[in-house]
Amino acid sequence: MKLNYKLANIVCCVDDHAISHSELYYRIERGSIVRSLPGNRLQINGTVDFMTYVNGFSALKWSQYAQLDEVCLNLVLDGSGLVHIYGVEHGSLDPVQIKQVPFSPETGLGSLAISVCLENFDLIGFSISSEESTTATLVKGCYAATVDGDEVNRVDLALSTTTFKNERYIIPNIDLVKEGISKEDGPIRDHFHMFVVDNGQTLDSALLSDELVTVLPNPNTGGSGGFARGMMAATETPDQYTHIILMDDDVSIMPESLIRTFNLLSLAKGKYKDAFINGAMLSMEDPTRQFEDVSYVATTGAYRRAKDDLNVGKLADILENERTNVEVDQAYGAWWYSCIPVKAIEKNGLPMPFFIRCDDVEFGMRNKPVYMTMNCICVWHASFEGRFRASVDCYQYFRNFFAMIALDDCADEKMFVLRIQRGVRQNLRDMDYQAAEFILDGFEDYLRGPEYLQKLDGAATMIGKGRLNEKLIPVSEMDPELLRKAGVTEQVLANVNLEFHPSKFMKYWRSIPYDKHYLPDALLRGKPGYAVKNGSCTLEGNSTRCKTLVFLDPTREKGSVRTMDRARFKSIRRREHELMARYRKEGKSVRGAWKDAMPYMTSREFWEQYLGLK
Repeated sequence: MKLNYKLANIVCCVDDHAISHSELYYRIERGSIVRSLPGNRLQINGTVDFMTYVNGFSALKWSQYAQLDEVCLNLVLDGSGLVHIYGVEHGSLDPVQIKQVPFSPETGLGSLAISVCLENFDLIGFSISSEESTTATLVKGCYAATVDGDEVNRVDLALSTTTFKNERYIIPNIDLVKEGISKEDGPIRDHFHMFVVDNGQTLDSALLSDELVTVLPNPNTGGSGGFARGMMAATETPDQYTHIILMDDDVSIMPESLIRTFNLLSLAKGKYKDAFINGAMLSMEDPTRQFEDVSYVATTGAYRRAKDDLNVGKLADILENERTNVEVDQAYGAWWYSCIPVKAIEKNGLPMPFFIRCDDVEFGMRNKPVYMTMNCICVWHASFEGRFRASVDCYQYFRNFFAMIALDDCADEKMFVLRIQRGVRQNLRDMDYQAAEFILDGFEDYLRGPEYLQKLDGAATMIGKGRLNEKLIPVSEMDPELLRKAGVTEQVLANVNLEFHPSKFMKYWRSIPYDKHYLPDALLRGKPGYAVKNGSCTLEGNSTRCKTLVFLDPTREKGSVRTMDRARFKSIRRREHELMARYRKEGKSVRGAWKDAMPYMTSREFWEQYLGLK
């Protein structure tokens, strides 16, 4: 039996997080629009183009994932004018017109159904032009396809989001999801449930829970514990759900992303039937900037993105986003929006109890999934620049990543040990002694073995280490004379370019194991220096032979003053040598212990005990 199956809605209402960037939804090419009409109708006086990130049709992806060869654009319009159907052919950047269809008010509120062949096209879109001196109103629209009903996959979708005392985000997201799903006329409405895992136990679960949403109070066991609890809820009753989306709480979500995820899962074919879907992360501060969708782990232990930053307000970048292959080795999808088949959890287990950092990466390494991505399956998230915390980005990362190498053999262990040594050396050069200590803390706790992590109070550990993080103050409160001497000019403070392209000489220079701590005072400068860093990457500055360093975060809005401490330097170096000797002696047995412990540490039995559910 043939079905007319909806694939995606045309979204006319610009969401609050992108209110000043309507080009994500449509572009006004001529005239004007009125968009605050009942039912989110869009009144057009001129020409409006809908070949955009949200409303363009991903012909390449639907052909690849669902083997579709034709789509139907359904529009409900009032008024008179023309609908132009455009497509961008393989390898091209320029749209070509495929069809032109007139509409008029003679039959009242009219519906158009325009079929489009997808062959040779990567992206399909349309524009609406009103007749001269009149207006046309887009009431609603969607893309649909005729499919064989027997080939539609059964999908029952759970959404799990973990929150910790973040009501300003989670409450609006609950409301958005409830409203968006309850109004949808597609099958997702009867095959969807949202779990909110409340790690802070501050939400009114009775008030917020209903037939669509369940709030689950949970101990503060970090992101890994929260997402494990959501996965357990989705797998508690066998065969109740087929997929679960894991989503951060501090995001802005479009219900349409959930709808398109559901529809894609319903029609996926071949190897894509069991694929993961990863939503893109766009910047809350710069809503057209797509930061990441799928990434992978390099041999060295570094993370690499499958795509560079994209401006998805531009057609060229929308096309690049669709055309770039994300089916790469060692791939993972971050859990700001990641859709996982329940059968993968049942087969390969729950997350490792890492608290935060590397839980999503390790899950990807363990499952080795095929990933699907698509325009408009996304969230908007606060940008990561300026959010460096040594307790997380040094301690948690190095501890958990080392464990992940032991569990999944995802990177070269010897190279990662060199990465630890390099991280310690670079932080000592910049006199960030605490960050160097945190790296060694992570290394040491990995060497303690999996039993240590099984019993560790992650929340208490992170609170204790968080108190040791470097305290930054606004640059406006720093000594202006010290800033002047260090070379922190108005130009330095105004430059917020985060790109870093060192010369070959600087790459070589930074690889040499030098350190000013070994120099006598007579060879050190009395003048202070400065450094601007984005995590471990130095963006600019001059601190050679300086005993005093002005540190600036990548936003150039906050900073600190560091001074040389030779005694602490010697203590850290001594500790590093001792841990390296211990690693050479015990490393092989520790690695085996982690590998042996993984089946238990990712089991329901372990997590029920860990979360206090037994």
